[in-house]
This record gives sequence, C-alpha cells and structure tokens, in this order.
Amino acid sequence: MAATDIPAFPAGFVWGAATAAYQIEGAVDEGGRGRSIWDTFAALPGKIARGDTGEVACDHYHRYRDDVALLKDLGVGSYRFSVAWPRIQPDGKGPANPEGLDFYSRLVDELLGAGITPCLTLYHWDLPQALEDAGGWRVRDTAERFAEYAGIVHAALADRVPMWITLNEPYCSSFIGYAEGRHAPGAREGHGALAAAHHLLVGHGLAVQAMRAQAHGGEQLGITVNLSHVTPATQDAADVAAAARNELLLNRVFTDPLLAGRYPAGERELWSPISDFSFRRDGDLELIGQPLDLLGLNNYFPSYAKHAPTADEDPAYRVATDVNVVEAPPAELSRTAMGWPVEPAGLGRLLRWLRDEYPGLPPIYITENGSSYLDALAPDKSVDDPGRVAYLDGHLRAVRDAIADGVDVRGYYCWSLLDNFEWALGYAKRFGLVYVDYPSQLRIPKSSYHWYRDLIAGR
Repeated sequence: MAATDIPAFPAGFVWGAATAAYQIEGAVDEGGRGRSIWDTFAALPGKIARGDTGEVACDHYHRYRDDVALLKDLGVGSYRFSVAWPRIQPDGKGPANPEGLDFYSRLVDELLGAGITPCLTLYHWDLPQALEDAGGWRVRDTAERFAEYAGIVHAALADRVPMWITLNEPYCSSFIGYAEGRHAPGAREGHGALAAAHHLLVGHGLAVQAMRAQAHGGEQLGITVNLSHVTPATQDAADVAAAARNELLLNRVFTDPLLAGRYPAGERELWSPISDFSFRRDGDLELIGQPLDLLGLNNYFPSYAKHAPTADEDPAYRVATDVNVVEAPPAELSRTAMGWPVEPAGLGRLLRWLRDEYPGLPPIYITENGSSYLDALAPDKSVDDPGRVAYLDGHLRAVRDAIADGVDVRGYYCWSLLDNFEWALGYAKRFGLVYVDYPSQLRIPKSSYHWYRDLIAGR
C-alpha cells in the first residue's frame, strides 16, 4: 500500500515519532543518574522476560546524535522524548544534577539544529527509587516532589522546548505498577493503587502550575493518557455493565477529573470494598483540572468487555483492576505480536467519544500509536515489516476520517522510532520503525520507516 494513497491531512499537521528514556538511553550509572524503580524491578529475578534490563538498551545516551540523524532523514517535524527524573534529581528531590540537565540540553540543541521540534515528557515511569522507598505515588509528597522536578526541567529548557507533557499514561503507572504488579514497582494493591492514580493527577496539576508560573511564553502544556474505546463483548446485560466498569477503570478515572472537573460516577460503588478514598482533599479537582493546551492520546487497540467473576472475593486481597471484566475481542480481528487486536476503527470511535463526552476538549495529539511484529533481519541486512505498514496505514486513515468528522487532532507520533526495552517483556518485542541489533547497536530502518518517510514527504 502506498503512503501517498492516504487522504491529505490539514495544513500544519504535526508528524512525529516517540521514545522514552528508560527504554532507549542505557547508561544507568553514568552522568550522576540515580536509581529508578525500573532499575530495581528489572534486577528482581523473573520480573523481566529473559532477565533483560535497561542498563544498555539502545545506548541512546551515547548515540543520540545518530538517532537525531535518523529522525531528520525520516522527515518528522517533531520528536517526543522523555526526561529521566533520576538523571535530574538522583534521589527525587533537592538541587538539579548539572550533568543530567546538560544531556537533555544537548539533545534539544541537536534536534533544533536538525529542524525538529522537541516535545518533552517529564515522566515516563522512571520514578527515583528513593521516592518509592518513601511511599511512591501512594503518598502526596511524591506529587509535590514531581512539581519541583518539573519546575527545574522547565526552567532549564523552556526557552527551546515548546511542547510539554507532564505524565505518560498514568493508568500504567498506577494500575499496572501498583495493582497488577506487572510493572515497577511491582505492587498488588487496592487502596494503594487508587491513591497512586489520584496522586499522579495531583502531581500533574501541581506541575502545570509550576511551569505556568515561570512560563517563557508560547509553551503548550498537556498530559498524555492511554485510552481505549470500550464496547460490550455481547449485548447481554452483564456484558453491558462490564463495559461500563471497564470504561471507568481504563478511561474515566483520568478523563473525568482532567477534562470535566468531576470524579467518575459509580467509582464509590465499584471500589468501596477496597478503599475509602481518604487520599483526596478539598480542592483537588480544581488542581487536577488545570486548563490544558493539548491532550496527548496513546492508543493501540480497543476494548471488548465481558463479565467475569471477581478474582478474589476478599476485599483485603482484591486489587484495584479486578472489576469483574475480561477482554473478549471478536475472533476475526488479527493480532499483533503483543496479542493485541488490530482494529483501526476503534481509534476513530475513541476520538469521537472524547469529542462528544468532553465539550471544550483541548486539541488532541496522538502521542503514541504503533505495533509490534516478529521482525527479522534478512541476509541483506534489510527488515521488511508489512504488518506494521498495514497497521499504520489503517490507523492513520481512521485519524483522518475523525478529523473530517470534526475531531480536532493536530498531530501524530508513531511509536516508536527505535526497537527498545519493552518493559516487562524486555527485548522480546519490537515496536520500532528502526530495527536495533542490540549486540552491535546497529540501526537498520525497516520498510515501515521508508513508508512513513514517504508519507511525510508527500504532505
């Protein structure tokens, strides 16, 4: 399929690619960087596939100039990257580490020299371990420390960085990290996970306040949430109710406070057996609902919710994500190497849901969308990935149709520029437009890279 066949996007539409610090940087013991929860988690036996860690990853810390050259050749107008909090404040508080700030300053300058707009994410899950030892996101102090850190980074880089995202995917940080235990810090909790979700949003609000207080002028501030459009697996009443619960868990816990100034209906009934919500304070909704200049949206697949029994009837042992739901997507949908269903129309439905549910919605940027497939390096050192090309083609057409239907989408960042450390799955899964041969650190653009480059060039 030719990239030029996709209908034209609006003038000024931003084409980008995205990465995250722990997934690509490596150099975990260099430049004064402190220890993060992912360093600790990856060192625990059995937590990461094949015992992989982010100690080297893609060695981006040393090879960032080569990676910016790849971005320039790709033709993107913007690059979304994240700052590693432990590089800036090794213990999560106190004065900035100059070497850490200098690395990101050099990266920003390299991007600007290549004509690429930096889009900076402050938090992509690498909490300083010292803050986790003091309670992590379960406690309000971490939110206050996050605002301090945001102010430090903003003061150093806002003269050159126009796009700022506070948090990446607070759902994953809170519920996968503190309820399911599949991600760092590996906790399995009820009340603690709900507290983490709330304090992440409080941290976002405090960070926006801190950055606006020292604004250089013209910065766009926002947050990135990962959402899925939720459909009942059947029209059975139990599955319809399951879909409402899943929509609350996956989406409304975050979108209602951020975009509507309310806590979601039904949450007390759903979670009263495991939490009294005592972590909330008067004024928190106003704090969380700071006006946004942009909304980052990450989406990979839709949700098809089916009722299921509670995994543990005893509330003392029930985790926050146990809401009597299992995923049951239609059997005819193809799957990625992650096992995720492929349905581009799901992204279109999600975009329209956001528009209809939240009047006054800020402009949307698709800050992550992409797929993992079983990419193989051919004898001629090429990588053909037609599945990824088809995935991107379908999802970009869905975005274009939503724009034509009145949804204000301003940009699209493909996940990911590089194959990288895929969290608990280590290096077993590849999402990149560029194949990384980890032993040699050789970068090889895949056919999807060339397809995306042609798409951008044709705009």
